[in-house]
Amino acid sequence: MKKDKDNLHHMTPEEFRSAGYATIDWLVDYMSDIEKQPITPSISPGDIRASLPNHAPEKGEEFDILLKDVERIISKGLTHWQHPGFYGYFPANSSPPAILGDLISTGLGVQGMLWATSPSCTELETHVLDWLVELCGLPKQFHSSGNGGGVIQDSASSSTLCAVIAARERAGGSKFLTQMCAYISDQAHSSVEKDLLIAGISSDHIRLIETERDFSICLEKLNLAIGHDLNNGLIPFFVVGTVGTTSSGAVDDISGICDITKHTKAWVHVDAAWAGSATVCPEFQHLLNGVENVDSYVFNPHKWLLTNFDCSAFFVADSRPLTKALSIVPEYLKNSQSQKGKVIDYRDWQVPLGRRFRSLKLWFVLRSYGAEGLRSYIRGHVAAAEWLAGEIAINHKLRLVVARSLSLVCFCHVDGDHASEVLLKKLNATGQVLLTHTVLSGNYTIRVAVGGTYTSKRDLEILMKLIEKNI
Repeated sequence: MKKDKDNLHHMTPEEFRSAGYATIDWLVDYMSDIEKQPITPSISPGDIRASLPNHAPEKGEEFDILLKDVERIISKGLTHWQHPGFYGYFPANSSPPAILGDLISTGLGVQGMLWATSPSCTELETHVLDWLVELCGLPKQFHSSGNGGGVIQDSASSSTLCAVIAARERAGGSKFLTQMCAYISDQAHSSVEKDLLIAGISSDHIRLIETERDFSICLEKLNLAIGHDLNNGLIPFFVVGTVGTTSSGAVDDISGICDITKHTKAWVHVDAAWAGSATVCPEFQHLLNGVENVDSYVFNPHKWLLTNFDCSAFFVADSRPLTKALSIVPEYLKNSQSQKGKVIDYRDWQVPLGRRFRSLKLWFVLRSYGAEGLRSYIRGHVAAAEWLAGEIAINHKLRLVVARSLSLVCFCHVDGDHASEVLLKKLNATGQVLLTHTVLSGNYTIRVAVGGTYTSKRDLEILMKLIEKNI
C-alpha cells in the first residue's frame, strides 16, 4: 500500500487490481460451492460479534487478511440466499452481470440526485425503465414520453411510501389529512400499512378489507367501505391492489378496483413486487389487466429478474403530484438545467436526497440475458413449480391450501397444523432447503417460493424427495 505523509494508506493501482481479482475469485468459488453449504448457519446469537475485535484497528491491515476473515468469520454466519434450495420468503436474485454492474456503480461512486450531478446516471435510468414498460407490457402512461415515468427505488416499501405521499398531495395535503382513508386487503404486504402510518394516516382510517376464498380482495366489501366513508364526510384517498400477495400469490381484480374508485379521487396503487417480473412473458401479462387505469405500479427486479438487491421499479402515470410533494430546492442545489425544466431530477421522485447508480446493474442484466433469456428463466421456474404442485396434489398425506400462483406453491399436512409445523422443521433441519410458513384460512401453511437464480426442476425433485421422506 502507498503511504503518504499523513500516514494514510491508499492501494496503488496494481494493489487495487490484485485485490479486485482476489475478491472476484472468492465470490466465484463461493457460488461454485454454495450447494455444498447448509443454507442456514449453525450459530448462536452473538457468535459473530464474539469473533471480532472489540476495537477498530489502530493501523491499517493488508487486504488479504480482510478477505481471509470474510471466509473465516462472515461466511460462517450467512444464510445462503443464492443456494438453489432456498425457497423461503420470496427470492432475492443475484447474477454475474448484475454483480459486475453493481461493482462498476460502486467504483464510479457517483451521486445521482440531480441530472446535473451525473447525466448518465439519470438518463440511463429513464431509458432502462422505458425498456421495462415495453418488455412487461405496461401501459403507455408509465413511459417517460408523457407526464408519467419510472424511477428505481430501493424497495417496494419505499415505492409505496412515495405513492402514498403523492396520493396525499393530490387529495389536498396536510389540510385534509385527518379526513383521509386508505383501503388495503387483509393480505396486502405489511409495509403498506407501515407506509400509511409514516405518512400520518391514522390507524383507524386504514381499512383492512376482507378477501375472497382465493385470498383476493373482496370488491363488495371494498365498495361498501368506500361508500360508508364517503357518506360520513371522509376522503377515500388511497387504494392498493396486489398482484401476487406474499402469503399465497393471490391476484386482486385491478379492473374491479378501478371501477369502484373511478367516481372518487382515490389514488390506485398496484403492488406487484414479486409477480411483476413474470410479465416479461406475454402469457403472464394478463396479470396487468386494469393497470392501464391506475396511478402507480411497482415491481422488484431484485426479486425475480436476476438483478441483485436493491432495485425496485416504481412507475407513476403522472409524476406531478409526486414531485410537488417531494421537491424542496435549496440554493446549493439550484442549477440551470433543472430550472429550465428539461431534465428529470430523481431526487424529487423519492424520500432521500442521495441516490445510487442502480440502473447500471439492471442495464447489464437486460443486455446480458436479453428478453429471450429472461423469459426462459421465468418459464423454467413456473414449470418447475407446476410439477411440484402436481406431486403434492397426488400425495395422500399432503394437500394444496390454495392453487399454485406462478412459481409459488402453498401446502400443508393433512393431519393438521402440528404435523405441518413438524414437517417444516424437519425439512429446514436437513440444511438442503429453506422454506417458510404463513397462515391461510387458519391453516398453518408451508410456502415454496421457486425463483432462485440457480434453482431448477432438479432442485425441486430433491425437495419433493425430502418431503416424502419426512411426512
